[in-house]
Amino acid sequence: MVPRALTVAGSDSGGGAGIQADLKTFAALGVHGMSAITSITAQNTVEVTAIHDIPVDLVKEQIRVVVRDIGVDAVKTGMLHTSEVIEAVAEELSKLNTPIVVDPVAVAKSGARLIEEEAIATLSEKLIPLATVVTPNTAEATALTGLEVKTLEDQMQAAKILAQKAKAAVVKGGHVSSRNVVDVLCIGGEKFVFFEGRRIETRNTHGTGCVFASAIAAALAKGMALEDAVRLAKDFVTEAIVNGVEVGAGHGPVNPVAKVVKNSSMLEAVKHLRTALDLLEQDPHVHLLVPESQINVAEAPEGASSPGEVAAVPGRVVKVGDRVKRVSDPWFGASRHVAKAVLTAMKHSAYVKSAMNIRNTPTIIAAAADLGLSVAMYDRSREPPEIKRVEGMTIPWGVEEAVKTHGSVPDVIYHNGDMGKEPMALVFGSDAVDVVKKVLKIAERYASITGSAGEG
Repeated sequence: MVPRALTVAGSDSGGGAGIQADLKTFAALGVHGMSAITSITAQNTVEVTAIHDIPVDLVKEQIRVVVRDIGVDAVKTGMLHTSEVIEAVAEELSKLNTPIVVDPVAVAKSGARLIEEEAIATLSEKLIPLATVVTPNTAEATALTGLEVKTLEDQMQAAKILAQKAKAAVVKGGHVSSRNVVDVLCIGGEKFVFFEGRRIETRNTHGTGCVFASAIAAALAKGMALEDAVRLAKDFVTEAIVNGVEVGAGHGPVNPVAKVVKNSSMLEAVKHLRTALDLLEQDPHVHLLVPESQINVAEAPEGASSPGEVAAVPGRVVKVGDRVKRVSDPWFGASRHVAKAVLTAMKHSAYVKSAMNIRNTPTIIAAAADLGLSVAMYDRSREPPEIKRVEGMTIPWGVEEAVKTHGSVPDVIYHNGDMGKEPMALVFGSDAVDVVKKVLKIAERYASITGSAGEG
């Protein structure tokens, strides 16, 4: 049975928080997500311009129908704008024997109020007593307890008060002035657990609370113990903040699917490389393109930002007689130069994710051009001294220069060498298989021009 989680919350038209963030989180954690929408908001990263509350009977019916047919393993509540909707949701959830995570959403990142003032008391009296855990930030904890929550000690006191109403409470420390962020879990009003994490300097924090609470609910739906569920949620939301989405003029959204996309893309990169290497090893002509420094082919997964996150061939691809052979199976961090070329090209094209280095001779470049591949070059003799002095900066500089000259990322970028540096070409493409197919066409064309022995 697939774990099932229900979110009872408002809709965020900007896609960063609310129902939208909850369902992304559930999916990312392998849980089937369902929703009962309580309000529709018109909002973006800067402002909330309108709130339309869904009729209470329809909110209740959304909960009833999913419970009756699909079933629910955990519930997460978010934006509950009025006392009427809080009472209705509490009435329906009181019928369930399932974990309930209450995120007492009060204010949007833009500053707009998302709960009416008089509804806070209703939330405290009607819904929080049903909660397995309640997850306020410091402002919400202040509103619910009457304490001014500014320090770790304040968090502990507020968490204890709330955990005497609910089964447990997590008072989040994102708004507490400290070097690291500490979230305080209190279970049963007695046991305290502290979850510390680094503070991430970013404006892209919209939806943080929703994702945190939804991740707890997803973990509880899978049968995880509360303390472990909070720990998972802390790690999950940190990853989502690190990979926040740069959109809009205000607080961009966190990205709860970033890790899933990255892991999937990493697997795809290795898969592409293995297929590409099989093609290389079977080809009768590609050995003609192997430079003295040998070959490497690299592919970057989505979100890669350093050579250590780019897949390539440890030990490279070497010439063996009239064939080539991989030294070992592809993995991450196995290339510096080709990986840096890929990362630089990715800044200019979302399409380009892979590259491979080959020999550079006039005939090889002519063969590429004959095939209709786009070609650009850079002159290493014009490399600024401050770039040349820094190890590993030449290729990023050269790729930038070639892209600037060409106007986009070409299929082939080459240079004619420098003092003690072998002339080299780089072939770019959407993935490793695409790159290798281009290289094999170049090799075949080159062999037809020069013969099977090449240019010597």
